[in-house]
Amino acid sequence: MQSLFGAPPKKPGLFGRFRKAVTKTRETLSEQLDGILSGPVELDAELLEDLEMALIGADLGVRTTDEILSDLRSAVRSEEAARAEAVRGLIAERLVAILGQATATEETGSSPDIEVILVVGVNGVGKTTTIGKLAHRLRTEGREVLLCAADTFRAAAAEQLQIWGERSGCPVIRQHAGADPSAVVYDSLQAAKARGADTVIADTAGRLHNKAGLMAELAKIRRTATRLVPGAPHQVLLVIDAVTGQNGLQQARQFATTAGVTGLVLAKLDGTAKGGIAVSIARELAIPIRWVGVGETIDDLVPFDAETFVRSMFDSLETV
Repeated sequence: MQSLFGAPPKKPGLFGRFRKAVTKTRETLSEQLDGILSGPVELDAELLEDLEMALIGADLGVRTTDEILSDLRSAVRSEEAARAEAVRGLIAERLVAILGQATATEETGSSPDIEVILVVGVNGVGKTTTIGKLAHRLRTEGREVLLCAADTFRAAAAEQLQIWGERSGCPVIRQHAGADPSAVVYDSLQAAKARGADTVIADTAGRLHNKAGLMAELAKIRRTATRLVPGAPHQVLLVIDAVTGQNGLQQARQFATTAGVTGLVLAKLDGTAKGGIAVSIARELAIPIRWVGVGETIDDLVPFDAETFVRSMFDSLETV
């Protein structure tokens, strides 16, 4: 069994799916850059201010924007950015570098007999839907996946996961409403051993990310998982709603410092969100972006690839 720790493989058609997903960003960013960079390019104070507004408007964040503008100033001094195409290229190269640093991961040694994946995130970000899509994708790759309904407090959470379990062809282990989440994890891992499943994906409670009780609950779940499966949980995926923009970054920062997040999933990147939030999160947290939800169907979860993603944000770009 190939571990999910490795970088997701590139798939045909990924560019087209990303391009559709970042439609809003591409239309806004490309239109503004075309206007700013029309005619001879002279990076004076006015043009730099216009570029700053365009990049921040694409949700790239202040720190990333400042770095790009600093690089542009250095390039102009060395006469490397005298053409509009070169300015676009430099911006794109910087974005790829930021995203590439965050997504570069090391391969692990041996794969676990059962890979345990915790999925975290505040309510309403698309967490349970993401689990269903991920389960479906892993099933198509030959995995035997079992779903764990450890969000026992939100009304209808287990029922929603049950629906996605039926859609993806994966069994769901659940208990009564209000049950101890770690007990459901215990039952799920025991069931996985008995049934020969090689992957367990656990849905967890999504109450406000600044509540200490939730973090204590996650810690208990982790302890339970470790007792039954050495090294578990092997991944903690944080689902972020791409539409929330910089608020999503705040959520990511809170979870990253308390929940041991190992990877990110950008949900709802379906053309209405600003794709630049991916760059902001990568720049601030250096946590790998693993997957991107680009639509509502069960097949609309795609592996993240930095260069392909950045290319999809520009209407015209010769090289990255």
